[in-house]
Amino acid sequence: MSGQPTEHADVVEAAIASNDAARSALIASWRRSSTKHGLDPAERAAPRRLTEAEFRQARQRVERLISAANASLDRLYLAVGGIGCCVLLADREGIPVERRGAIADDDTFGEWGLWTGTVWSEDAEGTNGIGTCLADQRALTIHRDQHFFSRNTLLSCTTAPVYDHEGNLAAALDVSSCRSDLTEGFVNLIAMAVGDAARRIEAENFRMVFSNARILLAPITERSAGALIAIDQDDLVVGATRSARLALGITPEALAKGLLAADVLGDEMRAIQDLGDAERSALQRAMTRVGGNVSAAAQSLGISRATLHRKLARFGIRRPH
Repeated sequence: MSGQPTEHADVVEAAIASNDAARSALIASWRRSSTKHGLDPAERAAPRRLTEAEFRQARQRVERLISAANASLDRLYLAVGGIGCCVLLADREGIPVERRGAIADDDTFGEWGLWTGTVWSEDAEGTNGIGTCLADQRALTIHRDQHFFSRNTLLSCTTAPVYDHEGNLAAALDVSSCRSDLTEGFVNLIAMAVGDAARRIEAENFRMVFSNARILLAPITERSAGALIAIDQDDLVVGATRSARLALGITPEALAKGLLAADVLGDEMRAIQDLGDAERSALQRAMTRVGGNVSAAAQSLGISRATLHRKLARFGIRRPH
């Protein structure tokens, strides 16, 4: 734990008493932790953990999101696990529901509460990566003595928000470390990896929800893997990720009323339709060459069997007899 808890608590309390909260998001979070949530920066009690029954219920509420996130969590851990970090996916209440970490580090991270079922909301733990990311709805890093509690000042936590298929805040993706030698360069690289992984999770969750629709990349200036639109067989927009909604001004009311893809995509709609025809032809050729063998066709196209099955169903392509 921190070697100088009283000194840290004094710094936090002095900052809260100053007029800096209006200019500093960090001090604003410290002030919320103290005045709104009634927390004491010198508090030494360990983070609260859910009961097994409470944790099962928390996981069940985000079961589909966990399924959508698993591959991205694995990939992110491969990138950061070697430098002593663990990966946490927390629900919108700040409760980690899925985790990746090295077995050799389990005791250390478990002691610090960097574990599934521990409550990391800002109202419980004060300023911290997961809780403050959810409170501010923005990607951030809370590095060591930027934490509210003195007992958390050996942690470095980099976190990004994850939004659901309707653009609502659903989770937080976090990479945390207890290492004292994490440089600013490493932290910046971790932040980029966390942000990319969060967008991949959103995209995969979106595809799972709209598995029967065509998924298109939104035509925006800065193309993002997370800016997706779902279009049904009648060329109506039936879904859009948060990035696409913000970029194209798509509102829930417009979706409920009925929104033509052509009104959103404009001149790009014809190009997209042409691309769809080209993709259909490529799939048909690949299936014909291998006599309808899905595994062989998927391998030749460089995609998974599951992805190929979805594409075949989308285009109504049947295996050749």
